[in-house]
Amino acid sequence: MFFDLACIAIFALVSVGFVAVSLVASSWLQPKVAHQDKTLTYECGERPVGDAWIQFNLRFYVVALIFVIFDLEIAFMVPVLVVFRSWVERGLGWVGLAEIGVFVAVLAVGLAYVWVKRDLDWIKPAPKSP
Repeated sequence: MFFDLACIAIFALVSVGFVAVSLVASSWLQPKVAHQDKTLTYECGERPVGDAWIQFNLRFYVVALIFVIFDLEIAFMVPVLVVFRSWVERGLGWVGLAEIGVFVAVLAVGLAYVWVKRDLDWIKPAPKSP
């Protein structure tokens, strides 16, 4: 028991020591040259142009959300695919196939919904006047 606690304490001390040594070494090794670009709010290599309060097109967010949905689809499929071979060997391969099929069907319905609502069109047609 004492050995287990000692291992945890040593691990904690090494972790804190590593962080402390890294911070001290970076403060000693970093260049101390003050540059005008270093005082900018967002230092990304490009100088900011114009006002920060501009309106973004909402389609950026729709496309980003659709990407996240399909990215998570892959992340949720991986555990099923990892054990799929063992399920097939036990005769339960149809369960995994059904799970993935239902999951993809739900996402396909969602994709069809945004497609029908024309939320995937980058340039929407102007509404028709009566």
